[in-house]
Amino acid sequence: MTAAALKIPPSAPPAAAGTTAAAAASHCPRQLSAANINPQTRLATDYLNHFNEAVMLLEMIPAMPECADDFIAWQPMSYCEHFRASSFKERDLAIAAYATVDPQTRARFDELVTMMTSILVMVRDAMQDVVHDDTRARLADQATQWLKPLVAQTGGVINGRPGGCDGDTDVEPQADVDYIMTH
Repeated sequence: MTAAALKIPPSAPPAAAGTTAAAAASHCPRQLSAANINPQTRLATDYLNHFNEAVMLLEMIPAMPECADDFIAWQPMSYCEHFRASSFKERDLAIAAYATVDPQTRARFDELVTMMTSILVMVRDAMQDVVHDDTRARLADQATQWLKPLVAQTGGVINGRPGGCDGDTDVEPQADVDYIMTH
């Protein structure tokens, strides 16, 4: 499933990318680091909050089924949308720096974001269709197991780890998404 199929808006409009890229390129690594933006990758871990919030809600559903409504209200957001809507102090710099991310890093980052979003959207849609709390709890547990390694891998990409792996996870993310799509 592609980002377009999920209706995830592009992270940075092409017209804005050129102007923001020049602005971000002019910032020194010290400025990026002070803004909690990795100066090597030009990505900010703050974006993971968008996914961590959904994971937190999923983790709460087995004990507090009413949290399912909050999870169902979760909506996908691109990197730039997240920062535009956030109170992140250096949100404009985060958006500008994103336009200058190395193409290979950006491709891996976007791949992981698309996988996490796919899982969350499919689980959210499934939860809307079920009425039993036990079924929602099982969906939440399984989704959490799929998402946590992906969040860790995405954190690895943001923090400049070549494969995006953050620790001892050996999860093959595309295989998980393929499994979800066929079951």
